[in-house]
Amino acid sequence: MRLNEISDNKGATHARKRIGRGSGSGMGKTATKGHKGQKARSGVAIKGFEGGQMPLYRRVPKRGFKNIFRKRYVELNVGRLQDAIDAGRVDAKKPISGETLVAAGILRRVHDGVRLLAKGEISANVTIEVAGASKAAVEAVEKAGGKVVLPPKDDAPRGKSKKKAKAPETGGKAG
Repeated sequence: MRLNEISDNKGATHARKRIGRGSGSGMGKTATKGHKGQKARSGVAIKGFEGGQMPLYRRVPKRGFKNIFRKRYVELNVGRLQDAIDAGRVDAKKPISGETLVAAGILRRVHDGVRLLAKGEISANVTIEVAGASKAAVEAVEKAGGKVVLPPKDDAPRGKSKKKAKAPETGGKAG
């Protein structure tokens, strides 16, 4: 075998279509685009166009919206935390945070924080630092002698203020 004898397998490659190269090629004249009309031209953009009829994406009613500021919390039940403590994956004597839980393999990732929920039983005396917790979960941890540390709440109002600022009044006519 020589280098000049090497070739691809039969049918492995296709010759490209040479369109618009005369009528003898069989793909001349209209160059496989049919006869006239918008689709035969360049720059066609009629994906959602329905001939002037109200298009489907505008006929169908829309509902809801996507809140781009929404926080994504990872949920953790107290029963699962107790199982991890019993298995020795988490040290109950040290404060438990989201990073500790990820390192122990209990959670995959923290996202915007961990939210503690009350499903299951907890008997270990633990201090757990979370972004949020249900009242029942806090009660369950405190009943076992532990403590739930939550971040401080902002007293600042959310969103736009409903009160309108009054323009300062001037004493007299301008003139």
